[in-house]
Amino acid sequence: MNKAILLIPHYNNPEGLIASVGSIDRSEQIDVLVVDDGSVKNKLTEQDVISAFTGNGEVYFIYLEENSGIEHALNRGLQYIIDGKKYKYIARLDSGDYCLGKRFAIQQEFLEINPDIKMVGSNVIAADTNGNFLYNIIMPEKTREIRNKMFLNAMFIHPTVMFCTDILPQTGLYPVNRKSAEDYAFFFIISNKFKTANIQQFLVKIEINPSGISISRRKQQVGSRIKVIQDNFYFGFYPLYGLARNILLYIMPNSIIQFLKRKKG
Repeated sequence: MNKAILLIPHYNNPEGLIASVGSIDRSEQIDVLVVDDGSVKNKLTEQDVISAFTGNGEVYFIYLEENSGIEHALNRGLQYIIDGKKYKYIARLDSGDYCLGKRFAIQQEFLEINPDIKMVGSNVIAADTNGNFLYNIIMPEKTREIRNKMFLNAMFIHPTVMFCTDILPQTGLYPVNRKSAEDYAFFFIISNKFKTANIQQFLVKIEINPSGISISRRKQQVGSRIKVIQDNFYFGFYPLYGLARNILLYIMPNSIIQFLKRKKG
């Protein structure tokens, strides 16, 4: 059995799922777990997903009876992994996002060489729904910078992370009370308890979709992010700056935010 498993939540996007699974390099030693969050309009066909996967591993499927939200789908997947499968590492990817190069081999080797680091992400290429380049996202590399800047925003792009399964008894699963920011809350818990890092390579290409959570539910997401900052708040530069920054983002139009991201990238 492989040491690592890839957790992919799915909801009404079988084409994106197939493309994501198909982006995994054929040399990768990894299993795949797809958690379908109650898809009704566009249901996946297991054989299509299995046929798209050319890596060395097995593909597993879980089906939720109704759509409950990504945090519940992720937690169902994590619980399945904890209960029934003896994996050392859990990686993430979202339907419609692409692995670049030998992503999982690179991340697994990094974690094995650095056993004190319990979660690792990477830099990211952002593209539109047609695959056209939009901008690059460069993430902070070291633990201390990540911990400080977590008060500004998540210092990990969710589909890039790989983390050690043995941290889950201490962190718990994804928080379900921080809607649209469950990953931010989860990463905050991990970064507070353990050393983390971002590999300074572009290992994932993410799709910026106008109907995605980060855009269509931006106010909800930023509002939840503010609550996460308050959960972890202390009087210091980064908590104060991060709180003020996110309040500003809450009231700023999304068109301006996307423009600034393009200029930065």
